[in-house]
Amino acid sequence: MDLFLPRRNLYQQRQTFDKLKSMELPIINRIYELYKLAVDITSHSEKRWRYSLGASLESSVLDCLGECIMAKNAPKPLKFPYLIKASSHLEITTLKLRLFLELGIVNETKIFQAQSISSEIGRMIGGWLKSLANT
Repeated sequence: MDLFLPRRNLYQQRQTFDKLKSMELPIINRIYELYKLAVDITSHSEKRWRYSLGASLESSVLDCLGECIMAKNAPKPLKFPYLIKASSHLEITTLKLRLFLELGIVNETKIFQAQSISSEIGRMIGGWLKSLANT
């Protein structure tokens, strides 16, 4: 019976994680997915790009994530500046992804996936800004 105890705990931990994930905003989950993809892109790039452009890409995505989390938790009148900052960090991220593509540093498929997620996040931020402007 003791052999199955660790698996049960892992299953319970997974259920707890899934509950926490479902409580997050969809935009935060998408930025998190973009970050995981950025880490994958960075880890598969050459050493000379990994610690310059790759680290910078990861930093930009994390800054965007941080601003969105701040906007989520801020009072309604203070959300707008955080979303503007998140939008600017996302635009910088998009430019860095474009640079990865133009320099041919990593696999094009991963870059296209990241650009797709990035454009979806941009639409989400735009919708959030529009909803704040209407109220």
